[in-house]
Amino acid sequence: MDKKLKIAEIATRTGLSASTVSRVLAGKANTSEKARDKVLSCARELGVMEGMAAGRMLLNSLIVFAPQRAFDERSDIFYYRVIQSINKALSPHEVRLRYCALEENDSDANLFLARMNEGETQAAILLGIDDPHIHDLAADFAKPCVLINCRDERMRLSSIAPDHRLIGQFAASYLFDMGHRAVVNVMCLRRYTMELRLVGIREAWKNGNLRFQDARDLIAVPSFSAKETEEKVGAWLDAQGGKPLPTAFLVGGDFMAAGTISALQKRGLRVPQDVSVMSIDGFNLAAIQDVPLTAIHVPRDELGTEAVQMLQQRLIRPEAPRGSLLLHGTLAVRESVRRIRPGTRRTAVEREGLYDD
Repeated sequence: MDKKLKIAEIATRTGLSASTVSRVLAGKANTSEKARDKVLSCARELGVMEGMAAGRMLLNSLIVFAPQRAFDERSDIFYYRVIQSINKALSPHEVRLRYCALEENDSDANLFLARMNEGETQAAILLGIDDPHIHDLAADFAKPCVLINCRDERMRLSSIAPDHRLIGQFAASYLFDMGHRAVVNVMCLRRYTMELRLVGIREAWKNGNLRFQDARDLIAVPSFSAKETEEKVGAWLDAQGGKPLPTAFLVGGDFMAAGTISALQKRGLRVPQDVSVMSIDGFNLAAIQDVPLTAIHVPRDELGTEAVQMLQQRLIRPEAPRGSLLLHGTLAVRESVRRIRPGTRRTAVEREGLYDD
């Protein structure tokens, strides 16, 4: 058994025999519940459980294929952090991590084949690559491959991604639970993953017996930038011409939320006193112009960690069934969303404070 299991040390600390410790760590049923609890508690303290789960990687070289922007934090902070999490997950192991840029669609198949055929390439991770031809090529290689935030529609490759549909549904449902009914969604729909979020949002509206109308309830922005979002939301606000405004905006990213808040504040609207703003992201900007941002954290660092674990399982059990692992988001409640009580009126906009500066 691996020396990392430290059976003798656990036996000494717990007062149990080495054979009892070995049986517990091997998952045998012929041990008492009391002995099992003592062994597992001690094993967790010693870090043994983590070693058992991760094990020794059965490879020495891994290549990550991703869009070029994923390698620049300023171009795509989400993908950049996912790559950093892959690197961190591999740091305890003797694994050389290499990178190759590919387009999301219409990828360079010759480049992919050349890198995969290199002798030092033992396994691959595809991050955000949607080209089905690349997926077919990867599936045909006798080298394990795992997808992150993309899907093999022919179901031959294992994948891991945020559960975008459920994340969108949960975010919209939270606003409804806070009493909001007039909600405008600010979304960038450049990838199918964002469309899945919108599907979830629509489901939340349906579950709340509300009718979703694109012309009224959706502002589509071509990118995730704060500047473009501010322009789009600002133009939408200006076009309302005195109509009642929504009580909340549900925004598809922190930088988009920054643009939305800026557009609102420039028109004399306060967040959250006059209009609430919620983000689906929550990592990059915890506060925007001193407004703590309520958000759904989309899994990011976990994607790389779990992808490495999934790759390890593919190495240990190459004939195991392929599947998709969808990770849930987490709610971060801050101050940019206020509860609307039944029968209460919207707080009037006051450009001046109660007290002199």
